[in-house]
Amino acid sequence: MTTILSLPAITTAVSATAGDVYVIREPGPVNLTIQAKFVYGSGGTNTTAYVQTSLDDGATWIDIYAFQATTASLTRIVNLTSGTAVTSPATPTDGSLTANTAVNGIIGNRIRVKYVTTGTYGGTTTFAVNVQGARFDKLD
Repeated sequence: MTTILSLPAITTAVSATAGDVYVIREPGPVNLTIQAKFVYGSGGTNTTAYVQTSLDDGATWIDIYAFQATTASLTRIVNLTSGTAVTSPATPTDGSLTANTAVNGIIGNRIRVKYVTTGTYGGTTTFAVNVQGARFDKLD
């Protein structure tokens, strides 16, 4: 499992911020199991994370999973695969996919998390996104 985002303490509101970029080092169809884990401490209003991929080496980012938590601890897991046929055109979004939904079948060669928080959470509020199923390298 690879941790692609780890916020050890959310203590202030954060405008749309992109985390580190990871490059998928596997040819062919890729499977991604994504675990988003929000541990609530106190305060705050809303935390939303968009797991994103890119089909053009990072020039354009596409939401493939939107996780949202408010004022209770929450863990969600989804599994996506690029081996799934997508015959209906998808409209790419960047930081605006409907909360707690996913887009299956579209996985490029890069992945990252863009996140937004509102309100002021207590120092014990944490958030992490882990991914498994492909070999990643952090892009420097």
